[in-house]
Amino acid sequence: MPTQTADAVEPALAAGGLAVTVHGTAGVVDIVVPSDAHASDLAREYATAVGLPAPPVLRDRRGDVLVPDVSLASRGVSSGALLAADSPPTQAYARREVVQTIAPTRAGSFSFFWGGLAALLAVAAAGFGAQADGWQQTAVGALLGLGALIGIVPAGAYAARRAIVAPAFAAGAAFVLTVDPVPETLPIAVGVAGLSAAVVATISRSLVDDVDPALKVWTMTGAAVFVVTALCALVGTSPQVPWSIMFAAAALAARIVPSYAVDVPDSYLLDVSKLSVTAWSARAKTTSSTSTVPFGEVTQVAERGARTLAAAAWAVLGVVAVSAPGVVATATAPVDRIGAWVILLAGAFVILLAARSYRYWLPRGVLRVAGIIALAVGVRAFVGWADPELVSWFGLGVVVIGCAVIVAAIATGRGWRSAKWAARADWSESLCGAAVIASFVVSSGFFRHLWESGFNG
Repeated sequence: MPTQTADAVEPALAAGGLAVTVHGTAGVVDIVVPSDAHASDLAREYATAVGLPAPPVLRDRRGDVLVPDVSLASRGVSSGALLAADSPPTQAYARREVVQTIAPTRAGSFSFFWGGLAALLAVAAAGFGAQADGWQQTAVGALLGLGALIGIVPAGAYAARRAIVAPAFAAGAAFVLTVDPVPETLPIAVGVAGLSAAVVATISRSLVDDVDPALKVWTMTGAAVFVVTALCALVGTSPQVPWSIMFAAAALAARIVPSYAVDVPDSYLLDVSKLSVTAWSARAKTTSSTSTVPFGEVTQVAERGARTLAAAAWAVLGVVAVSAPGVVATATAPVDRIGAWVILLAGAFVILLAARSYRYWLPRGVLRVAGIIALAVGVRAFVGWADPELVSWFGLGVVVIGCAVIVAAIATGRGWRSAKWAARADWSESLCGAAVIASFVVSSGFFRHLWESGFNG
């Protein structure tokens, strides 16, 4: 029972044939069969069209299995029906056997926790080393540099894990050796640390076989921090400008990163040989027997996207933890303080609202920690700067908003989950993002500079 070509479709339909579409992991095929054909005949034709070794099991739109020896018409299958083909079990088992064979040779996932602990120790050592003086500061910088050098050595089963932590040691060493007690030079020291991390991450990507997406995040984040701080130093801006830029970029990155995290190969997004069987106007039979998207490739894309999201969330946390206190410390003018308070609170809400859309628990938790840090710094700054009476009204407003949130949470728990709540959350996130961009003009001192230079006469 050969597949009907485009020239034979109309006569076959006029003779009482059935035009059905079969979806499966191996491809989508439109087939015209006689009205008295059995499900087994259609399964064999589908297997021949896509190159499967055996006919698959067919299911109707409700998921019920079509008995092979029963005619399609008796099961209520008519022209235009959509059927599903189960994946051949032999291919799935083969892929699982390959994964089980390769998995034990890779480093365990628990090594990520040790790598994270090493990175935190590197950050703590850099903080203590920056406060030291003389030979102690030099010794701490040298030890951190030695740790970075050991991290990029491409040897051992944990070489990929060490490569992820090496940029943290390099950044700590550069910060300790270039930091100065003067607050005005602190942004450029952070920029040099970011550049060192980017350079070490780039070297690690060229030496390690199993390149982790976190190294790419290290490179992009470190280079971006250095460019911002270097340009601000060359132009001669005040220190509050680079801090405001870095905080605003980190807050908005939490919303933008997911759209760039999943990188699907172009060959799987558009397969011309499969497009010929998706429309009746171009139904020439294809001889391609390759599957649309291999199972293993889907797993790799998902794992790579998850690691990218996790690394980006950690980058957002690091930049927020460094830039938020810098914004508060450098915004000394009354107008700049208002802008700093607004950008911190709006940025915290953007990060917290963006975290709700992350289904992976690790980046969602890290972003929530970053949002809480920004919120705590913003509230602390507001309490320290504002009038006590205004602080009291602010506390009352927080209590009222908290009660409203509790009511909304109870309603949501009782089943009030709808697109309306998602639309409101997206609207609130967009509004807070716009507030971050608008308040940046004030927190960076640009508005005050314009006012003092010309508009005030």
